[in-house]
Amino acid sequence: MGVDYYNVLKVGRNATDEDLKKAYRKLAMKWHPDKNPNNKKEAEAKFKQISEAYEVLSDPQKRTIYDQYGEEGLKGVPPPDAGGSASSYYNGGAGGSGPNVFRFNPRNAEDIFAEFFGGSSPFGGMGGFNNATSRGSRFPDSMFGGFGGGENVYRTFSDASAAGPRKAAPVENKLPCTLEELYAGSTRKMKISRNIIDASGRSMPVEEILTIEVKPGWKKGTKITFPEKGNEQPGVVAADLVFVIDEKPHSVYKRDGNDLVTTQKISLVEALTGCTLNLVTLDGRNLSIPVTEVVSPGSEKVIPNEGMPIGKEHGRKGNLRIKFDIKFPTRLTAEQKSGLKRFLGG
Repeated sequence: MGVDYYNVLKVGRNATDEDLKKAYRKLAMKWHPDKNPNNKKEAEAKFKQISEAYEVLSDPQKRTIYDQYGEEGLKGVPPPDAGGSASSYYNGGAGGSGPNVFRFNPRNAEDIFAEFFGGSSPFGGMGGFNNATSRGSRFPDSMFGGFGGGENVYRTFSDASAAGPRKAAPVENKLPCTLEELYAGSTRKMKISRNIIDASGRSMPVEEILTIEVKPGWKKGTKITFPEKGNEQPGVVAADLVFVIDEKPHSVYKRDGNDLVTTQKISLVEALTGCTLNLVTLDGRNLSIPVTEVVSPGSEKVIPNEGMPIGKEHGRKGNLRIKFDIKFPTRLTAEQKSGLKRFLGG
């Protein structure tokens, strides 16, 4: 098969368009000649081969021919053992000389790079291609007879725009979570629909499932970013998709930083003589809290380490703060008043 384009891009044979794009971006940035001024010759060769591999594998027709007949098929020359199947495939005779024979004429590597990054070199004055172009630096011939579309046809990197592509603004969505989810953590599956650009340049809708691992202790406003998961469009880097944690109201607890706050109603008698409060925690435990002190209006009872998990401090939690709503009687009889005066020493 000659050159193994899948190995060049470090992808599997079932690689999707998105896999190919990610692989090309990573490798093209790594081997761009401007980024390798001290190893320029090798970088030019690798950069050219990476571009060539992406062009073949991202085009359905070229990829099909390459998968079946390898490098020879792209040249229009069927392998020796292809027999009649090759001639029927190419519609041009067993020797590959018919009028409809497929011949691969690779595009300029700089053009492919510019489509991804909006310009030939994002590396400025690193001493590579941008500086070398004024001295007539150019790629060597492709193994298919000229990388720019013909024999000995070259274009320098300075021909392309130096500005990078515009990136679409982030798209934010709220992710409502219960206090229970933020206390214990949870796994959320989010189904999204977006448009992508296929290998032929057409826009097509796709659906994806994104997984969000909500960590214990996450707070309202925490952002989870999925890079470039917005709609794709020509000449624009897809927007980042951002989910922003929001808290659903809870019937018993309210969050205050790392603390949990609850308000409990008690009678005046309980405030003066004591009581026991029974609460269910966010992780389902039963708490029995004795109140032995006299409860005055506005006072709080603090239970350490029963609040929300503190994310960066494993095992630590905030406090549970209990506020009291004291129910005063609306009226007292003369006997009750006299008794209170007697007991309270008024």
